[in-house]
Amino acid sequence: MVHDRLAEEPFERCAHFHGHICPGLAIGYQAAQAGLERLRALRAQDEEIMAEVETDACGVDAVQVLTGCTFGKGNLRYKDRGKQAFTFFDRRSGQGIRVAMKDGAFAPEPRQRELFAKVREESATSEELREFWELQRQKSRELLEMAPEELFAFHRVTRPAPEKARIEASEPCDCCKEPTMASKLVHVKGEKLCLDCANEDA
Repeated sequence: MVHDRLAEEPFERCAHFHGHICPGLAIGYQAAQAGLERLRALRAQDEEIMAEVETDACGVDAVQVLTGCTFGKGNLRYKDRGKQAFTFFDRRSGQGIRVAMKDGAFAPEPRQRELFAKVREESATSEELREFWELQRQKSRELLEMAPEELFAFHRVTRPAPEKARIEASEPCDCCKEPTMASKLVHVKGEKLCLDCANEDA
């Protein structure tokens, strides 16, 4: 019997969290597993592991599930670079590694792109939807069966991990009165404003 990596329990947890199976999720899954393995680290209970992600796409959900790095705990940072690149730090060992997708490692097929456009436009027929999701599963399976070294370049990171999440008191914005982290208030014409109100006032 051929082993189906889509049915692995950790990947099923990622798919359940994300809502569906897709190549982007498989990329994040592979990156997170490879990063943890190379750091010889386990999933973070608190802030033992820190992740910086350079994309806001599907793979980040797998990173959260596998590494325990989340926005809520403050150990997941987003750097808007538009790259399938993920940096993991182990605060206990002081080690870090950047996992970046190689050029040409994966590209959707023309039919996949065509169907994706129809799905986005909500113009796909029920038959096209079935074909699209089957292609998504097929491509995801192919990605999961690839060796990490085929998909990614690995670079040891020598800089220290970013600081731990700050916990600080909130103060009301002088305009909207909503409680705001004190360090996020800006001074405008003698008032302390949240960023939204400050931008409206500009």
